[in-house]
Parts: sequence; structure tokens; C-alpha cells
Amino acid sequence: MSRIAELFKRKSNNILSVYCTAGYPRLEDTLKVVCALQSSGVDMIELGMPYSDPLADGPVIQHSGTIALHNGMTIRKLFEQLRDFRKSPSVGGVGEAVPIILMGYMNPILQYGFKKFCADAVSVGIDGLILPDLPEYEFETEYGTIVKKYGLDFIFLVTPETSEERIKNLDELSTGFLYAVSSSSITGKDKDFSAVEKYLERLKCIKLKNPILVGFGIKDKLTFDAACVHANGAIIGTAFIKALENAKDVEQATKKFIKSIID
Repeated sequence: MSRIAELFKRKSNNILSVYCTAGYPRLEDTLKVVCALQSSGVDMIELGMPYSDPLADGPVIQHSGTIALHNGMTIRKLFEQLRDFRKSPSVGGVGEAVPIILMGYMNPILQYGFKKFCADAVSVGIDGLILPDLPEYEFETEYGTIVKKYGLDFIFLVTPETSEERIKNLDELSTGFLYAVSSSSITGKDKDFSAVEKYLERLKCIKLKNPILVGFGIKDKLTFDAACVHANGAIIGTAFIKALENAKDVEQATKKFIKSIID
């Protein structure tokens, strides 16, 4: 059983997943932030691989990616940073239990080599992938078999505009959970949660096989709690990146932010 499956077996509600950009705000901050997230009680971590043309990301996360790229972050560098993360308690703390998902885009992964990327991701303890620009057809016909071979979970995104037929297909293709984008806009935008609630209720009625996590627009305890009423949990990204932006101590900034959500 994967770490993600174990998480949802152990805890079915109020799952808090937090997005952070690898190599931000400084190149060497990746592990500091990840470890601080874990020790603060986050259930899952979505680790963003910076890319120069991130279609789904809003200006805050785009800016963090630009800084990370300027800092020298690459896929290869990220795997080097994570190499001993799962092996040493002094490095990862409770890292053995907390799932980590890589979120990114196909272009740099194809340059790295898709099969090699999956193999190297597994070797450093990565649990799943979110690749918003990988179409379902290409996943079904080419890349899905590689992902499955290496035992990685793959999470597709659905939006309020996604048809019921396509939602069912994406749910069938996904493992781990289904990422319910709260609207079709980019990350970081404020959302009308009454509309989001209707959308999440519609997803509930479809009776999907995967748990549902809500993302885009979840920024504080109020929006996190509201999302958790209608889903298994939520993903916070932009608000956390903002909390790190001018932080002198990223570990303390991380703990303070997470405390504001789950206390």
C-alpha cells in the first residue's frame, strides 16, 4: 500500500496538503521547509518543480519558480537534495510517514527522460505525481504504464467545467486522490465558496473511487475548514509561498503558518 493510500486509510477527513516550491526562497531551503512542514503536522506535501512556463500557476507561485530557477534549482538538483531524506531520521524526522508528491510540467521531465525521472523519483522516496499538462490520452497510451511500473500514484485535476463522463474517466485513471480545482482560474485567486460547495456536492454525488482534495483559493483556516466540509481535505499553496517570501527563518515561518491553519 502506498503512503498516500495509507494516509487516507488512517485519516479520511481534514487532510492538509501544502504546496512549496523546491529551491525557494533559497536553493538550500527545500529540505528545511519540507521538514518543518512535517514536524508541524501537515499530512502531505506537494513539492513544486519550478518551470519557466507554468500554465496553472498564479503570479505568486510563478514568481517563486522564477526565483528558484535563478537560484539554480533543477530536477537533478532536487533529487540530490532529497537523496537521503527517507533514510535518516535526523534528516527527515517523521519523513517516512508523510507522502510527498512532485508537481510540475512535462517539458523539463521529457528533457530529463520520463522513465529515468520516475525511477529517480522513487529512489528518493517520492510517492506521486501531478503533471497538469499531461493529457489523459497520452497518459493512457504511453506514460501511465511507466508511472504504474514504478509504483507512483498519479493525480489528475478536475474543474467545475469538467463533464461528468470525463470526471469518471480521470477518477479511474487517478490513484491516491483526485485533485478538485475549485475553479478554472489560476492558483491564488479568491473564490466564491458557495459556488465551490455546489461543485463539491456534485462530485460527491458521482460516487468516485478516489478521495477528493480541493485546491486553488484555499488560503487560511476559514477556507480550509469550509473545503473540508465537502471534501476529504484541501491543498494550500499561494498563501504559504507568501508566508515564506520575506522570511529570515523559513522553519519558524512554516511552523507559524501551519499553526494558524490547524490549531
